[in-house]
Amino acid sequence: MQDWFSHHPYIAFVIIFVLVAYVYNKVFRAQQKLPLWKEAILYVLMAIGSFLLLIFQIDKLPIIQCLLVAVCLMLMVRIRYFVEARQKKKQNKVPPAEKAGRL
Repeated sequence: MQDWFSHHPYIAFVIIFVLVAYVYNKVFRAQQKLPLWKEAILYVLMAIGSFLLLIFQIDKLPIIQCLLVAVCLMLMVRIRYFVEARQKKKQNKVPPAEKAGRL
């Protein structure tokens, strides 16, 4: 897999950039929207950083695999929060008489 990515650097760069942008948007992004020019500068800097990560990927470091693990962990946390919210919502729907009977 490492050899394939080193032979196809354009595809590897796109994958790295998409994964870095996803991690940024889900973890580090502020709640308020940035002006368009700041957003453009941010993505240009992410592209430059992705190029540096591409160099490490071509040099046989598992950058794409590590980013995929990070995205998978983020998805697992998101699923956990979703399940906990559903359980909490389900507990709040139980009538008060049944709650008193449980104690």
